[in-house]
Amino acid sequence: MFNDLSSPAALLATRRSGKARDMAAPGPDAAALARILHTATRVPDHGKLAPWRFLVVDDRDALATMLVDTYRAEKPEAKRLEVEAMDAFARYAPTLVIAISAPAHASHIPIWEQELSVGAACMNLLTAAHAEGFVGSWLTGWATYSPGVRAALLPANVGPDGRIAGFIYLGTATAALEERPRPDPATVIGRWPPAAVG
Repeated sequence: MFNDLSSPAALLATRRSGKARDMAAPGPDAAALARILHTATRVPDHGKLAPWRFLVVDDRDALATMLVDTYRAEKPEAKRLEVEAMDAFARYAPTLVIAISAPAHASHIPIWEQELSVGAACMNLLTAAHAEGFVGSWLTGWATYSPGVRAALLPANVGPDGRIAGFIYLGTATAALEERPRPDPATVIGRWPPAAVG
């Protein structure tokens, strides 16, 4: 459909997620990551609240230790393979950014609108990574919702209602990315008012 991949339309139409466990080096260097994160912040933000934060993980060993220890504490009956999966989760891809929802409850802007801005920031991050030539994956799972992981990761200035929005992995694809099924536009796009019947 799009032959000129330098066009904005082609960029958006060709972005797709890769599997974090299959990503290899290189990931974004410091300059590219700075551009990606700057682009992530260029999203609708009612009230100019910046209700998002991004944590770049520099020490994967420390993250793996924290995830494993927290998983064992919260799930004492965990099997060995579950624990190994937590260790692997910390080590996927050459670059890992943790997205944080940091709502400003003192503001009159509804929390829902602030959370939408967080989602937009995560999407911009993935699109910017694609524009830089990298593949990205936005994962959630147990670590995203664990109280212990939240306590270990959230910056002090986020406040008590901050949440992890997800773990965003960036790297180089090791194989061609497969297109996933997409919805038929007719099933997700409508008109208002609806067409008269009869």
